[in-house]
This record gives sequence, structure tokens and C-alpha cells, in this order.
Amino acid sequence: MFGFTGNILHVDLTTRTLEIETPSEMFYRDYIGGSLLGLYYLTQFTPAGISAFDPQNTLTFAVGPATGLPISGQSRCTATCKSPTTGGIADSQAGGFWPAELKFAGFDAVVIRGRASEPLYLLIKDGRASLHSASHLWGKPTLAVDQQLKAEWNDPKLEIAQIGRAGEQLVNFAAVMNMSNRAWGRTGVGAVMGSKNLKAIVVRGTGKVMPADKATIAALSKWGAKELPTNADVASLGKYGTAGVVMPQYGAGGLPSFNWNSGIMPTETEAELISGERLYDELLAGAAEGKQDRKGRDTCYACLVRCKRVVQSEWQGTPIIPEYGGPEYETISTFGSYCGISDLHAVSLANQLCNEYGVDTISCGATLSWAMECFENGVLTLADTDGIDLRFGNAPAMLAMLEKTLRREGLGDVLANGSAQAAKQLGRGHDYLLTVKGQELPAHMPQVKRSLALIYAANPFGADHQSSEHDPLYSPENYPTYQRFLQPIGLTDPQPEQALTPEKVNFALRTQYTYSMADTMSVCQFVYGPGWQLYGPQEMAQLLQAATGWQISVEEIQRLGQKRLNLMRAYNAREGLDHQQDTLPRKLFTKPLQGGMSDGVKLSQQELADGLQAYYALAGWSPSGVPTAETLAELGLGGVL
Repeated sequence: MFGFTGNILHVDLTTRTLEIETPSEMFYRDYIGGSLLGLYYLTQFTPAGISAFDPQNTLTFAVGPATGLPISGQSRCTATCKSPTTGGIADSQAGGFWPAELKFAGFDAVVIRGRASEPLYLLIKDGRASLHSASHLWGKPTLAVDQQLKAEWNDPKLEIAQIGRAGEQLVNFAAVMNMSNRAWGRTGVGAVMGSKNLKAIVVRGTGKVMPADKATIAALSKWGAKELPTNADVASLGKYGTAGVVMPQYGAGGLPSFNWNSGIMPTETEAELISGERLYDELLAGAAEGKQDRKGRDTCYACLVRCKRVVQSEWQGTPIIPEYGGPEYETISTFGSYCGISDLHAVSLANQLCNEYGVDTISCGATLSWAMECFENGVLTLADTDGIDLRFGNAPAMLAMLEKTLRREGLGDVLANGSAQAAKQLGRGHDYLLTVKGQELPAHMPQVKRSLALIYAANPFGADHQSSEHDPLYSPENYPTYQRFLQPIGLTDPQPEQALTPEKVNFALRTQYTYSMADTMSVCQFVYGPGWQLYGPQEMAQLLQAATGWQISVEEIQRLGQKRLNLMRAYNAREGLDHQQDTLPRKLFTKPLQGGMSDGVKLSQQELADGLQAYYALAGWSPSGVPTAETLAELGLGGVL
């Protein structure tokens, strides 16, 4: 087979047995890799109705057919299991060098079941795998574990996916980290890995990935390198990172501030203080010497975009070191504007602490902003917070409560379960929650991007900003710029931004299929997608065909994305989740935003209800949001569940 190693490693931690499965090419043709492959093993091996922390919960790390090839955006991996956050599917992606190294080591996926009786780590090296004691690594920061394992094996090229102390303590939004700064962040996959007593998966390989058509891979890579400087969106992403959207979000009234009471910071200056431009000019490594482009931007394997930040600074005497990377837009928002904080150094320290302990910065920062609003309204008091004055804008208080949360101390022990569980445990603060299916909202506001209201509600693993394209691309004024990618997937009738029309529902679902396929191919959604990216659906099809030798069309790209989405919804239905969980926080409907371009804006319950029914019908699902037997059969999923 081209594009695949043909090997899938199965690990039973309870019995400490390791087996290598060699699936047929037809199996790979059906499930490709990434998220869809992980979903297959979850549905086959995980009994219905069990707890996320049950040893029988199956945790899979899967790459794709293009992983490890010499082209931008291919070094991604999806982690899949049952989520402790949502009770349904857990699905999270990460980049870096670990995904490519797993492929070079000879495997397309690692499927993990059981629970070890003591902390272990898994070593995978050139087609061989072994389990080792991790007791000496337990409790250590992620960077220290990285350094120690490389020293123990005398190999600086080891790539290490690990949980931090948060995962060990089953913090509900714990992440799995690699490079100490790349996170499988959302849906609590780090807590599941911690529940299995698995500290790390260490990979090293000297193999190569063999594509079916090297010439096409080379041509696509060359085209991308030539196109990158002319693509304003991707060029800006490379220079300023995702933080480059802070000021555009502020201008549109879509920068979530003060736990989403506003879409702006009080002044433009306060927004600018946490902007990508400020990050680039002042905090990136090398900024003082004017060498940000050389020192302050990191990349994933073989990617030319270089969107990752490398920060070197300090906050009140505490160093912020380059090894822990730098904050993304979501992190800047959740620890910055969500909390009413405009100190980029404090936000960068929060990012460092999250990477050191291994947690999702979105859920963690949003949980703190929820606690801040509770404190502002007397729902939490100084007695609850151990004397921490947890007001909006108080950066020292935010950092103090963050550390208590990461260590599960005092109120932090409650906040470590996430805001939804914290409100339930405390019996208060429900009016201030910003969660869907128990998971905190990311920093793109559905009040100003209406199709996101639909996707946030319906997405199988909770609100996610990377599961569909955003409304501005399909507006009449912007459509000509992006139609090269939108038209091939059937989007030819651009709509007003502030509308959730039937055609906007169509836009949401079709772009969701494209993003879904990106997570199945295990390619980066900042490089491959249906809108502003470097490569579109046509190039995704060309890449998959060149990697595997299969005949692939744009239509099949969409169908495979649809297949993954339907298997997720079917799995959730098996676990008891349906349209009743497809809701948004009450606050978004009852409390109009204050200030800026979105002043007075709120969502409509009826508009969302109508949009969801249109979405279900278009997707081939029942009125309760469950894929019909006919739809599953058409997608080749009739016998999977």
C-alpha cells in the first residue's frame, strides 16, 4: 500500500500485551485515518454506557495517508475516545513532529485499552514497541519529562506525547502534550490517558513514507510555496499566528470579553495590548534584536507556514521561556478578554502554566472567566476563593486561581472539573455558564457569526470553531475572493453575514464535511479547507490520490467527511445524546451584548430551532438529530454500531 505503513499497534495496559494489526487496503479505503479510523476502534472496542474513566474506554491516536510527506500541513494526529467532558465522543487534533515521527516509526495508529497497575510509558521505535515504568516521571512538568526521556535514551530526536500533572490528577479538561507546547487539547483526552496510568507515548523512526505519485506531491508542495506569499490570510497567519485575528474580531464586535458580556474590550488600546501585532513586536523570541521571523516562529514537520509562536519574556519576575511556545488567539481570548485582562505577559504566563501542567487553554481560561463573573455578582465570595480577589481585570488573581486549579487546591479542585460541573457541584452560577454538552465555548461568537450558532449547538463533541467555515467568507462582498474553494463543494449563493437562512445552513453543513475530512486525512485546517486556506478541496483530493494511488474526487472528499460526522452522531446517540443536547447557553439568548459593533445583539431561540431542523433534514437525520438507518447504510456504516 502507498501512503500507509499497514501497521496498527494495539496496546492492552491491563495485561501489558502489545499486538500489531495489519489491516487490508480495503479497510484503509473505508476509514482512511485520523478521526474516522479512531472512531471505528472506539465503536468496536468500547462498550456502550461506560464511564470515560473506565479501563475499557478505547483511546486511539491515528495519523493519515499524507502524514510524513514533504508538503505543508500534513503532520497532524487525532486522539479519539469517550469524553469525560461531554459524555459523548472525544475528538482532538495536534500537530508538531510527533505525528510524522509515528509514521516513520512504522505505524498508522496506536489503539490503547485497559489500565496499568502503575505509571507506564510506551516506546515505539522502528516497528517495535515496549512498555516501561514511568514512576520516576510522574508528577514532573512536561518540559522536564521531555528532557529526561531524551537523556535516558540518549536521543534528542525522540518525539514525546505525554500528559502533565493535570492529566495525572484527572483534571476534566486535561490535554495530551507534545513538544511541551502542542496540545491534543479539547474534550479531556489527557484525563482519559491519565486514568489509564499512561504517562507518555515516545516515538522514533527512521523509515520513509512512500506515496504513489511523488511527482504530484512535489508539484503541490512547490505550488503551495509559490502561493503562500500571495495568500493574505495564510501569510498573516504565518507572521502573526492565530493571534492576528484579535483586532479584526474586536472591530466586528466579536472579541468575547468579560465572560461574553461584551464583544469588545473597553477601549481599542486594551484590545491592541493583547493583539498578534503586539505579540510579534514585543514578546516573540528574538524580538529585542528584531529577529522574530528567525527565532520567534516555530513550525510543524515540513510546513512552510510557520504559524506557531515562540515567546520569551517575563511577568513580575517569573520567566516565560521559549520551550513552552506562545499563546494562540483562543488562549489570548480566554485568559485575556474573557477575563477582562489586557496584559499579554500575564496571558503568556498562563499559557506556559497550561502547557507545563497539560490542559486545554480554552476550557481552562473560560472556566476562570465564569468564576470571575460569579465573583463579581456575589455568587462566589472571598471565603470560596481563599481570599483571592477574583474580579475581572485582576491578572494576579487570575494567575493565582489558575495555579490552584492546575493543582486541584481549594476552589481550584472544583474548577478543575470545568465550569458546568463546578456549577452543578456548587449548586450556583448556572446563569453565567458558556458551555455546550458540558464543554466551554471557544472565542468566536455566534451572535456575530450566525452559522456558528448552529454548529456550536450540533457539533458532536461540543462547541468548536474549527468544525466549519465562518460566515464572512460566504458574504456577497467576500465570496469572489473565496469562491475558488467554495464553488467546488456546491456553494454558489452567498448570504448576508447576520442571517441563518436555509442556504447558510447548507454552507455550514458542506464546510463541516470538508473540515471533517481534513481531520480524517489528518491534515491541518489552517493549510487545507473550504475557504481561505492555502489548499482547497480540489488539492485535498489530489493529495489523497497522490499519496494512495486511489481515484479520489472532491465529491468523495465530501462524502468521507460526511461519513465521519455521521459516525460521531451515531456514537453519541448510542451513548444517550441527541437533539436535547444540541443547545446553546441561555445567556446567549437572554443577555444582549454591550458595546461596539455588536451592541444589543443576542441570539433567537426560534432562529436556532428552525436552523437545527433544516440542518438535520439536510444531513439525512431524524428530527431528533440521529442519523437514520438509510443514511448510515448509504455511507457504509450500517453494521458498525
